[in-house]
Amino acid sequence: MRKPKMKLTIVQERLRQARRSFNLALIATALSACIGLVGAGLLLSGKVTEGTVTAAGGMAASVQCVQLAKDTNDRLDKILDELDDET
Repeated sequence: MRKPKMKLTIVQERLRQARRSFNLALIATALSACIGLVGAGLLLSGKVTEGTVTAAGGMAASVQCVQLAKDTNDRLDKILDELDDET
């Protein structure tokens, strides 16, 4: 009886994380777009170095959010597989 409850808990956690990951990715994408626009503005105004750094920083933040969500999901998948193997 304990294993089905644990599986349900893992599935619920994955759903919660999926919702939060989606929201975080959406926010990161919007911020990245805004940062990109600021970077383009700096590039057009002649401040090339600042524009490049600003745009790169926005992209890096977005990639980190996606990687964090993937790592967490992979760990939960592994736990779920281990529970299935025990059955």
